[in-house]
Amino acid sequence: MFENLPSFTTVSIVAVSIALVYAAGVIRYIANDRIGILEKMWSVKGSIKEGLIALDGEAGFQPHILRGGFHFFVPFQYRVHKAPLVTIPQGQIGYVFARDGIPLAPTQTLGSNQAADNFQDTEDFLKKGGQKGPQRKILREGTYALNLAQFIVFTKARAYSKDLEPSEESLIQHMGELIFERSGYDAVVIKDADDSIGIITVHDGPALPEGEIIAPTVGGDAAEPETFHNNFQDPERFLKAGGFRGRQHHVLVEGSYYINRLFATVELISKTIVEVGTVGVVVSYIGGEGKDTSGDLYRHGELVEPGFRGVWNRPLLPGKYAFNTYAGKVISVPTTNFVLKWAKSDTGPHRFDENLSEVSLITRDAFEPTLPLSVVVHIDYMKAPYVVQRFGDVKRLVEQTLDPMVSAYFKNIGQTKTLIELLQDRNEIQDRSSQEMRSKFAAYSLELQEVLIGTPRADDEHGKGIEQILMQLRNRQVAVEQVETYKLQEAASVQERTLKEKQAMAEQQAQITVSALSIQVRENEGKAKLALARQEAETIQVTAKATADRTRIEGQGEADRIRSIGLAEADKTKAIGLASAEATEKQVAAYGGPEYQLHSQVLLRFAEAVEKGKLALVPNISLGGGRDGQGGNLVEAMLAMLLSEKTSAERKNHEGDG
Repeated sequence: MFENLPSFTTVSIVAVSIALVYAAGVIRYIANDRIGILEKMWSVKGSIKEGLIALDGEAGFQPHILRGGFHFFVPFQYRVHKAPLVTIPQGQIGYVFARDGIPLAPTQTLGSNQAADNFQDTEDFLKKGGQKGPQRKILREGTYALNLAQFIVFTKARAYSKDLEPSEESLIQHMGELIFERSGYDAVVIKDADDSIGIITVHDGPALPEGEIIAPTVGGDAAEPETFHNNFQDPERFLKAGGFRGRQHHVLVEGSYYINRLFATVELISKTIVEVGTVGVVVSYIGGEGKDTSGDLYRHGELVEPGFRGVWNRPLLPGKYAFNTYAGKVISVPTTNFVLKWAKSDTGPHRFDENLSEVSLITRDAFEPTLPLSVVVHIDYMKAPYVVQRFGDVKRLVEQTLDPMVSAYFKNIGQTKTLIELLQDRNEIQDRSSQEMRSKFAAYSLELQEVLIGTPRADDEHGKGIEQILMQLRNRQVAVEQVETYKLQEAASVQERTLKEKQAMAEQQAQITVSALSIQVRENEGKAKLALARQEAETIQVTAKATADRTRIEGQGEADRIRSIGLAEADKTKAIGLASAEATEKQVAAYGGPEYQLHSQVLLRFAEAVEKGKLALVPNISLGGGRDGQGGNLVEAMLAMLLSEKTSAERKNHEGDG
């Protein structure tokens, strides 16, 4: 029954021993994802005299922390407070509050970390002069093993701390709410599409000198590392470079910035856009006193070079500018032609003329019409600073200077004209006013392009009198038009009578035209026949001539051919003929000569003809009728001729012989 008693006693003794060891704090285990904060319960050096952290081994919270694993201690001397590691998510910021250290100076808002910048070594932090309170240095993403008895860490998810006193809880809660209101746990992100810039207000450091409203730009130059504060992301370097608390002239442009919002807050404003057709005149609130560049003749204020306080002599051309509107003002001045309208019901898009109204006139004949006007104005972009320096802005120039000047000018014009002249001479007045007022506008650095005058109008009080004048004018014009109408009607009557006469003549003209055409047709037919006959005659004549010419040419050719042949034959027979000629001549001479021979040949041929024709030698019928009562016939005549020729031939021969 009692065999197991020693074993039970052993276990009990071991358990009691472990309980006593744990209670005495001899052995402690810390997980790897946690830390142990040591609180010393007693010490031969006594209790801590000042502050919260015991740096010289006194009783109290110790500067060193315990990491993961087993740790051994003197019994009943230490208490170990377990706490988690501090984790800062990516893209977020952690803020540190020191519960112990040197108190802040009266001018300080945050604790300096120029030397004491290692929050994970509490002893080093305190010995290097670390200050209590919220710190300038921030924690970026990562995991940190911090002594949460010394430091309180604020993250977006939670606040890491060790058992706060009720008095501390309200302070820490207020600090966490302030950071949250300023969106301090996230980086400052300025997107390209937003066209925004960041205006920085620093809440720590020395105050601005008297008279200054914007802290000047300091440091920020990578060429001087000791002053390069990297756009307010390094507060210590910013203050070392001479930075002041307050709103800064230096602005942030597109990008992401990890800025301690307890040190500096960021306000996003739109970029300054100078539209096309305008320039931006800069009125700077900061900078030193510059030299006046306006010249001795310009006595309306000073113009300075860019960078100095005052109106800059060079305007901003169209574009986008990261301009700090707390450090100055950009006044838009149009450089294209714009129209100023003196009319209550009509206002231009620039709204320079929204307070202008029609000019009230008093004419020479005591009427009081109102005159609407439009004035086209241009401002040279290099003269825009002069306009701003002298008048403040274009609208003030229009209302305080141009309106009284233009109104007075046309009031003077109205007093020299009757109402009717004012209506009828509008073009002349318009041209004259454009010329005379151009020099007046030039005195205010403006270029007058044109003056346009509307139709005078009547107000309610004087409307009836003006309407009566206009009615008379209209009646007069109607009368003039009626006279012209009557003249035209008279001329129309004359034209109508002439027209009717011509219409009557036109009606008879048809018959005249028919007869004339008939005559002309017949005449044309005769001419056609004559022309046809002439054409036929000419055709015959030409044909005959052509035939004759052809015949002549052919005959001539044939004659030439025959002549050639005859000449050849003649030459042939010439010899024969010469030989026989003598014989013949002798024969002829023997037979009575040539004449006799010829008659003999004729008679011979005649005899042959009678024989071949079987003709009777003695006609059956014989008719008398010979001259001188002598009768005879052809045969007798031929015989008689032959005998006569024979006798004559013999006689000649006989005479020749004799």
